[in-house]
Amino acid sequence: PRARRDRRAFRGARMIPLIVIRPQPGCATTVVAARAQGLRVRGFPLFDVEPVTWDAPPPEEIDALLLGSANAVRHAGPALAAYAGKPTYAVGETTADMARAAALNVVATGRGGLQPVLDAVGPAHRRILRLAGRERLALVPPPGATMVERTVYAVAPRPLPPELEGWLARPTVVMLHSAESARHFAEQCEARAIDRSVISLIAIGAHVIEAVGPGWRAVEIAETPRDAAMLALAQRMCQEADGSP
Repeated sequence: PRARRDRRAFRGARMIPLIVIRPQPGCATTVVAARAQGLRVRGFPLFDVEPVTWDAPPPEEIDALLLGSANAVRHAGPALAAYAGKPTYAVGETTADMARAAALNVVATGRGGLQPVLDAVGPAHRRILRLAGRERLALVPPPGATMVERTVYAVAPRPLPPELEGWLARPTVVMLHSAESARHFAEQCEARAIDRSVISLIAIGAHVIEAVGPGWRAVEIAETPRDAAMLALAQRMCQEADGSP
């Protein structure tokens, strides 16, 4: 048993560190989950999420809400109360939980991106209100449906802190939860002349890869656009490249 513990300790010492750069509170949530899986993880939020004043359509003109992020609920402000009880389609469980806490009636929760959620909107919900961030993916409503979009939050980037620069000077794995975060991270690495060839990336979706450009040690896409899938990938990618057990 002692030898087994020593081998586990040795593996932990050799494990490549995982870096999480998403905004709070998501950063802290991911860090806690990663540590629970035994990963060497550090959180460096490179973004601040700020609410944006928005013009709320009359509730009687809306059949259902579409939410692609918990931030849409977190930063929508008092205007969201006008839609209490409205049928709501959420991109994932975290967003769904936030929606329920805001008195919205979650009728469907996705597991693979927001477009499939929108595609599955019921026939009684033809007038859809999408609450989203300033940077967002373009979506196509199903035939016969219309979608009104409102920006309720924006993400403000932060510069790379010196401590993070130090971590990036050696082999690391970085989680990228959005195309916006990927673009900013790549730009910061270029501005600081950071060697991309020692950095591996985990992307939440294929659209994120397009924002980072070439030259990284490795770039892989999570099986599904969920934190759990990204952390499962991190379990493998954070092992030493020589495949040490």
